[in-house]
Amino acid sequence: MAHRAQTGGADPADPARPRGVPGAPGLDAVARAAGDEVWMDVLSAVDRTYADLVDYQERLEHQNHALEDMRSFLGSILASVSDALIVVSRAGEVVETSASVGTLTGHPAADWHGRPLAEMVEPQTMAALDAALAEAANSRRPVTLEGALRGPGGPAPLELSVSPRLDERQRVVGYVLTGRPLGELRQAYSALAHSHEDLKAAQAQLVRNEKLASLGRLLAGVAHELNNPISFVYANAHALERYAGKFETYFEQVAQGASRERLMALREELKLDREVRNLRDAVRGARDGAERVRDIVEDLRRLSAEGSGEMVEFDLVETARIAATWVRRGSKTLAEVRFTGLPALKVRGRPGHIQQVAMNLVQNAIDALDGRADGAIEISASIAGDRGVLSVADSGPGVPEDLAQAVFDPFFTTKPVGRGTGLGLSISNKIVEEHGGRLRLCPSGSALGGACFSFDLPLATGEGA
Repeated sequence: MAHRAQTGGADPADPARPRGVPGAPGLDAVARAAGDEVWMDVLSAVDRTYADLVDYQERLEHQNHALEDMRSFLGSILASVSDALIVVSRAGEVVETSASVGTLTGHPAADWHGRPLAEMVEPQTMAALDAALAEAANSRRPVTLEGALRGPGGPAPLELSVSPRLDERQRVVGYVLTGRPLGELRQAYSALAHSHEDLKAAQAQLVRNEKLASLGRLLAGVAHELNNPISFVYANAHALERYAGKFETYFEQVAQGASRERLMALREELKLDREVRNLRDAVRGARDGAERVRDIVEDLRRLSAEGSGEMVEFDLVETARIAATWVRRGSKTLAEVRFTGLPALKVRGRPGHIQQVAMNLVQNAIDALDGRADGAIEISASIAGDRGVLSVADSGPGVPEDLAQAVFDPFFTTKPVGRGTGLGLSISNKIVEEHGGRLRLCPSGSALGGACFSFDLPLATGEGA
């Protein structure tokens, strides 16, 4: 027993140290050291938690500010939008409305929140609106219908557009209805109709302006062509005046009773026998010059004709020949222009407009040759079914493939600035379409190596067809 007492129990000098174990620390020191470490861990965890709470609070405040800004933004939109805007839940209750809804219904927009949509809409509209809501939910696309809200003075008609409102999983959670008063829409449609008429008038004016531009490019040739026959008539008129003076002198002597010998001598002196023959030549020359002036004026009249009246039967080849002649005169080109195919082709249309188309095609061919003396232009006429076809080909560089789709676009041109308006082919295409035909860029190009354009017109059905 005494031995056990010596080896067991606590050391009276240090109760925390087991008796019989020299130098071992006491249990209280160990506990204090462990408690300090745990306390430091707790303080560190508290610091981290506090920092996380502060960061979370800052983020929450930023989100609150963003939410307030978004709410203010949406509120300003709902207050300022002029069209009716109604947000509806899947159950058919009003979630939000624009201020304009209050104006249409006579009740403040806030009064409608949480109320059924059926209380806002006219009864006869609700059935169609239910069908539109179901269709929008099934198709996931907007649906348009005409309806009416219950206004203070009666129904307020609207054109309504119903769109489904989807969540992040693409499920329908509600609907958005937008509507514009039908009175405003009808005014807009009326204004659009007037604009369409103005556009048609502008297009017609554009055609006339392009014709005048084409005619302006030919003024030099016209002046030259008119100057020659007029000068011829003027010279023959002077000759006729001189012949008239000689005959007046001779007949005056006859009237005075001059002797036969005197009259014979005077006739020889005035060379009346020769002047009689010259008189006939002068009359014939003046008549030829006048007829040439008449033909030129007639060509110009046909060239500048409005061509907006009734369609008639005419010779497409002759019309193209006149057009090519005038373009060559105005351009002073050295290129050869030859006609192949049918010598005559009766079609139906407006000759003035078709002549403008032919002039534009020939002018483009001449411009493509760029003054080359060895250039050639070929105009051919043929029949394809019940259509007459006219083709204009040149030996120029042709049309690149990347530009083939754009050549008929308005204001598209490959010419330098000042040499083209970019409207010739566009207006020509429009004219041919108005005649029931089509203007094409030949897909196989030109047999001459350059570009080729062709258009077709309905054949004439009369006796001269």
